[in-house]
Amino acid sequence: MSKDGMNYAPKGKSSRVCKSGDFVFSVIGLDHGHIFGMTNGLLEAGAKIKYVFDPDEKKVASFVKKYPGAVAVKDERFVLDDKESLMVAGACIPGDRCALGMRVMSCGKHYFTDKAPLTTLEQLECAKKKVVETGKKYMVYYSERLHVESAVFAGQLIDEGAIGKVLQVIGLGPHRIDAPKRPDWFFKKERYGGILCDIGSHQIEQYLHYAKEDDAEVVSSQIANYNHPEHPELDDFGDVQLRGKNGTTNYFRVDWFTPNALRTWGDGRTIILGTNGYIEIRKYTDIGIRRGGDNVYLVNDKTEKRFKVAGKVGYPFFGQLIKDILEDTDNAMTQTHAFKAAELSIKAQNQAVKIK
Repeated sequence: MSKDGMNYAPKGKSSRVCKSGDFVFSVIGLDHGHIFGMTNGLLEAGAKIKYVFDPDEKKVASFVKKYPGAVAVKDERFVLDDKESLMVAGACIPGDRCALGMRVMSCGKHYFTDKAPLTTLEQLECAKKKVVETGKKYMVYYSERLHVESAVFAGQLIDEGAIGKVLQVIGLGPHRIDAPKRPDWFFKKERYGGILCDIGSHQIEQYLHYAKEDDAEVVSSQIANYNHPEHPELDDFGDVQLRGKNGTTNYFRVDWFTPNALRTWGDGRTIILGTNGYIEIRKYTDIGIRRGGDNVYLVNDKTEKRFKVAGKVGYPFFGQLIKDILEDTDNAMTQTHAFKAAELSIKAQNQAVKIK
């Protein structure tokens, strides 16, 4: 289990949905380690990687060492002009992600970006217009649901009616900061977007998905810098309350206060209340018990049970995304959903009360 959240990159079983060479993608932007998780998921689903570009040659060398099938190029135009690459995956600095997406989509390719997919409402409007203009996807790696087997399994339980209608989702998203290892942009709000825009976007996306909401309002939001005065633009704490269009509610807390003794980078948990029961997801660890992460607890009118799902569920999003692009379907994640999670996270950040 990794203690470094920035380089969290799950590996799953190979679950190919296409023949070799049917789906080719390239990579631009290696600023965040999530690019390794994105690449792993696509390769396991049958995609083929072609080119990689980043201005930092050391980052490129490290990437090519891990994925020897990728060819390093000296200019992003090699990627953008390549006719074979159907999609570009990227994890550049959050403030730059929308601009990259505009270049990618203008060249007739789909775009797959790390969260947060953009950092301002103005960028969001540009992205929406580009989707309409080009017909291409601006898809987002909301990894805390898409690349966590317990989170995937919880969604399956909900779809099966295990807890009835979802009423509320509570999310806890603590992370380990490990500040000396973080790049300069991590501490500049214009570049990373703020804690609610950044890691808060995971929590909002999960709520919308589990509660089957397509819109919500920000009832309240707060941010603070409690313990990092040397980085005045850092939010090290944030919380948000949302109310969905259909009457469901969401509360989440995100922070950079994971203690050093925890054997993983954050004790991420989600509690989902339904009319007939509840689910708790203990994603990355189950503290005090040496059985690792991916534990799902279910209580309803018929059972009280713990499911250990590591290695049993897989990560269907990546194969669904590949098939959506090849077959012109919309099963992995709707564009509306991807953008709504981003919109609400930005609104929560913009209107947040600074409590310290």
